[in-house]
Amino acid sequence: MSDKKDSVTEQLIKDTAKKLFFAEGRFNATTQEIADAAGVNRTLINYYFRSRNKLFDIVFEDAQEKELERGEMIVTSDLPFKEKISQYLDFFFEESKRYPYLEIYMVTQVNQGCRYKSEEKMSNLLDKFYLQIALEMENGNLPKMRPEQFLINFISLTSFPVSMRPLLQKSMGYGDEAFDKLLEERKQIVMDTLFKS
Repeated sequence: MSDKKDSVTEQLIKDTAKKLFFAEGRFNATTQEIADAAGVNRTLINYYFRSRNKLFDIVFEDAQEKELERGEMIVTSDLPFKEKISQYLDFFFEESKRYPYLEIYMVTQVNQGCRYKSEEKMSNLLDKFYLQIALEMENGNLPKMRPEQFLINFISLTSFPVSMRPLLQKSMGYGDEAFDKLLEERKQIVMDTLFKS
């Protein structure tokens, strides 16, 4: 196989695994199911990734990197704080339509002992974000509380309806389209809840 063909096939397998895990919620997909969905021979998964578990690790690391990129998008942007949060929400809810099981997958993997490879980078990013939150509170744009509480509110208001989507949809009797509409409305509700004006 040429190097180019190798990298295309490897990426296809990774993308297929992400689709099965994050878009369809099939966290226990077998090597054969991943191979079938990718249209490749199962031995290629072992060739590129050595094992199903290694493929899972790589997909988890990729998801972590994406999460870190989203965090950096908020913290390092020169936009006003409220606008940064607004743009993040657009990105988050759009991504949640594409990968409705990503949040559940991340929590599941952490519960099973997977660790963040970039813990120090994430910690530094959070420190900068806390400082920005504190400044917004000082300027009267946010209600006063510990910055960590603001972050928990922010994450709860966005992640909860996404990570609980299967249960919420079932209990509320909503189909995919109706629930997507709820999530679209969610952005303004989150903004109104977090900010004073």
